[in-house]
Amino acid sequence: MREFILKGGRRLRRILCFGAHCDDIEIGCGAALLVMQAGAAVHIDWVVLSGSSQRRAETAAALRALVRPAARGQLHFGDFPDGRFPGHYDKIKEFFESLKRLPRPDLILCHERDDRHQDHRAVNEHVWSTFRDHTILEYEVPKWDGGLGQPNVYVPVTAAQARRKVKALLESHRSQARRDWFDAQTFMGLLRLRGIECRSPSGYAEGFYGRKIRLAAA
Repeated sequence: MREFILKGGRRLRRILCFGAHCDDIEIGCGAALLVMQAGAAVHIDWVVLSGSSQRRAETAAALRALVRPAARGQLHFGDFPDGRFPGHYDKIKEFFESLKRLPRPDLILCHERDDRHQDHRAVNEHVWSTFRDHTILEYEVPKWDGGLGQPNVYVPVTAAQARRKVKALLESHRSQARRDWFDAQTFMGLLRLRGIECRSPSGYAEGFYGRKIRLAAA
């Protein structure tokens, strides 16, 4: 059985994922989640801060496609207006504080700090201000604004896991098909690029930013 070991020797048992919008988690870390839940008793909770009823249904479908039943935790939605998160700082802070009642996560996955989308940056800020003693990895989302950087943490994935992630995105989030960047070439291309950078055996990987890593003797 494959397991991930975190700081303090803790085994990875619970993952908390944050996304500003209904496809962000799947785009940023969908393949890594397939790796992390393989062969271990992991529970994965999702939090999405905005989205219409249609898009929420799409997110639930994507979660079912990417997370096996035994690993599915809770799916929480906020009601914040897309594109206007900075103007709702206090309400979003209250929402994040309410999430402290969830079981303590061993790993948090969220948007990266330097993302050029204002909603994404707001999520990152609230994650770091709310969860101060957790292992946090920040994922990336390709977009019109650009801004992709140089990750310093990589999760190699198999070719099958890469294809499964892309299939879940395209089949679940049908409302996004009109967007010129929302296609298999975009998602597989980024997976391939990050795979090259970390010499993934399959050629595919997802990249993350580890802003604060603590090393300790075993």
